[in-house]
Amino acid sequence: MLSASSALTVLSTSSTIWPALSLSLQVALSATAINLLLGVAVGWLLARYRFRGRELLDALLTLPMVLPPTVLGYYLLVLWGKQGWLGQWLHQWLGVQLIFTRSAAIMAATVVTFPLIMKAARTALEQVPAPLENAGRVLGLGEWAVFWRISLPLAWRGILAGSLLALARALGEFGATLMVAGSIAGQTQTLSIAIYEAVQAGQDDAAHLMVLVISATCVALLLLARRLAPERL
Repeated sequence: MLSASSALTVLSTSSTIWPALSLSLQVALSATAINLLLGVAVGWLLARYRFRGRELLDALLTLPMVLPPTVLGYYLLVLWGKQGWLGQWLHQWLGVQLIFTRSAAIMAATVVTFPLIMKAARTALEQVPAPLENAGRVLGLGEWAVFWRISLPLAWRGILAGSLLALARALGEFGATLMVAGSIAGQTQTLSIAIYEAVQAGQDDAAHLMVLVISATCVALLLLARRLAPERL
């Protein structure tokens, strides 16, 4: 059982836990929605076309899966920081600063989780039988119609499974998010960052509660992804 002091600690930090969880869900869902558009488009391009440098492009786009999150955060700072290549232009001409905002947290989660959806989309689309797509073309369907009426209905389970994996990964994103978005309570402090700060502050009971919440959420998403994934994935 929790001691009285421990219970008070958990109650006093609940005002931090739930806003952080809500923000984490908002960031993760936004990043997943963006990657559904970008990841499926790139996955379709890699699955359907043969061109020079295709596998090199695939390798470069997969880098966020293997690079340390702090390295990704550094690259994002170089690009979008106030003195960065693109960030300087945004700040000078539009008065927009992305770093240390919720948009920066979404950007970091999007970059980190992009390969999960892109890879799942490419694999699922490559498994769509080519004769079915060719039959649609013979019947007069254009490439756009073939994608929407034949390819996507056959590949949606694999794409959705990859999206759920990306959502779970985005919920736990820490390194890149901390570098580009910081830890501003109620604005950029996601649950993973709140856990880190609770541990640093010696608030073990609050950290335990937050760990249980995010672990249960991620396990549920992984189980759902496993049920949706085709057997060949």
